[in-house]
Amino acid sequence: MGRVSVAPVEIERTESSEAVSEEPKPDVPWVTIVHNDPVNLMSYVTYVFQAYFGYPKDKAKRLMLDVHHKGRAVVSSGTREEMERDVQAMHGYGLWATLSQDR
Repeated sequence: MGRVSVAPVEIERTESSEAVSEEPKPDVPWVTIVHNDPVNLMSYVTYVFQAYFGYPKDKAKRLMLDVHHKGRAVVSSGTREEMERDVQAMHGYGLWATLSQDR
């Protein structure tokens, strides 16, 4: 049997069809937020930030102080999946954490 070939269809683009086509939008990063709680010691929160995120002691302490004084701190940013993983890890350490889409 012979093969059937199909000619490609040419699509005519007009100005209105180009306006309708959506250009890819850049991903808006997500963030992990650690909230203050009355249970964990400041030294422990600093330790968690160093152990899990690998932050130097100064940065970990600065973030811990934000949590303590401001009630929360953004401790990481990235894709939603990465931030879900970080939130779960913070919960594993006993910290109160949430994720949010950065604006």
